[in-house]
Amino acid sequence: MLTLHTKIDHADTIAAQLVLPYELREKCRLRATLSTGEEVAVFTVRGTVLRDGDLLTGEDKRVVQVVAAAEPTYKVSCADAHTLLRCAFHLGNRHTQAQVGDGFLRIRADAVLKEMLAGLGARVEEEAAGFEPESGAYAGGHGHHGDHGDGGGHHALAPIPLRQRIHRPSDVA
Repeated sequence: MLTLHTKIDHADTIAAQLVLPYELREKCRLRATLSTGEEVAVFTVRGTVLRDGDLLTGEDKRVVQVVAAAEPTYKVSCADAHTLLRCAFHLGNRHTQAQVGDGFLRIRADAVLKEMLAGLGARVEEEAAGFEPESGAYAGGHGHHGDHGDGGGHHALAPIPLRQRIHRPSDVA
């Protein structure tokens, strides 16, 4: 099984894509399937979030691109900036993860939040989209590529285990 543990800044060739919803891109240990059908293990430091477009590699040097999977979201837009700011305030007050776009917010689908936002005067549209929420004020910035590497644009995401089995809920004991 291919093990991915190092983020790189660029690559000439991409061997496969790893399409994951946001919930799985937050996990520090993950077993998944690449676009090629090959199973892969991903090891990251707790708190690492894989972002759409990130490039990962392992011992065999193949490069895999992370892709944000389309998932159920709401696109929140408003007639004016003040109303959108009020919506952002109320979402933040509820500790709701939100993606900030040019003139819109995107949140995970949640009927209660949809009703609240509509009550504030927002247009709330259901859409299947990649979800890339803000990392938060205490998350140490946006984690731009190349910020903390070894000078060569490569950095291990976590200690690399020699042998560790990653279990899926569907695995039979």
